[in-house]
Amino acid sequence: MFYGQPEGTGYEVIDPRFETCLVGHARVERLWTGCRWAEGPAWFAAGRYLVWSDIPNNRMMRFDECDGHVSVFRQPSNYSNGNTTDGQGRLVSCEHLARRVTRTEHDGAITVLADHFDGKRFNSPNDVVVKSDGSIWFTDPSYGILFDYEGGKATSEIGACHVYRIDVSGEITRVATDFEKPNGLAFSRDEKFLYIADTGITHKVGGPKHIRKLVVNADGKSLGKSTVFANCTAGLFDGFRVDQDDRIWTSAADGVHCYDPDGTLIGKIKVPELVSNVCFGGPKRNRLFICGTTSLYSCYLAING
Repeated sequence: MFYGQPEGTGYEVIDPRFETCLVGHARVERLWTGCRWAEGPAWFAAGRYLVWSDIPNNRMMRFDECDGHVSVFRQPSNYSNGNTTDGQGRLVSCEHLARRVTRTEHDGAITVLADHFDGKRFNSPNDVVVKSDGSIWFTDPSYGILFDYEGGKATSEIGACHVYRIDVSGEITRVATDFEKPNGLAFSRDEKFLYIADTGITHKVGGPKHIRKLVVNADGKSLGKSTVFANCTAGLFDGFRVDQDDRIWTSAADGVHCYDPDGTLIGKIKVPELVSNVCFGGPKRNRLFICGTTSLYSCYLAING
């Protein structure tokens, strides 16, 4: 069901560069509502559909772009959070309850990619991205084990929140250890940098609420110098995506914030709910899908993801 343009939506131009990203008459649309905490959108180009997580309801949802129909994709989902697709169009998911990263094969079988490191269970893998070499990078904060609402309450076996890499061989390495609560992540288009959100302020007074920009070393497998790319001006950054011109489109408390590659906040897409994550989709990747707290939104843009 199409819910139309809700109140509280629109665009805020902070820098003239944002105007070139907008289609003048395009509006923010609410496509569906009924989640408790919508997260982790992933686009499947061949089928023209979007999959996303409804974490507290322990399910994954599916939006069909062809007819606007929304249905349950998987339930239970092990309280899945972040999702993405790999180079073969397979679904890669972070599961809070099972504390693992999985891949859904073309025949529907589920392959466990990572559930332990050094003999210890992960906390609750949160968000995930696939590099062009086939390696899978994911964050592992503790949000899914703090309460039973988004997973299963448990004690951290690892004792900290880190970022990991799964090699195509299956080897798992730890690539970043200096985050409070690593969250969303995305590579720059040339994959020379990895952007990672840190939402440590949720559990530490004065903690981080920023996106960091980390150099990907020449080996393509490790990370080097880290700098703060941007601090959030409304709530927290969570999930985000990079477009074809290396702008970052990131979730925030008042909608979606757009950052120029130089770190300037150039504009906002206003959404009347706390936003958790976004994803580019549509046949031309010019449609931004937005996971608000209870709803799925979208808007067409003048740029491509």
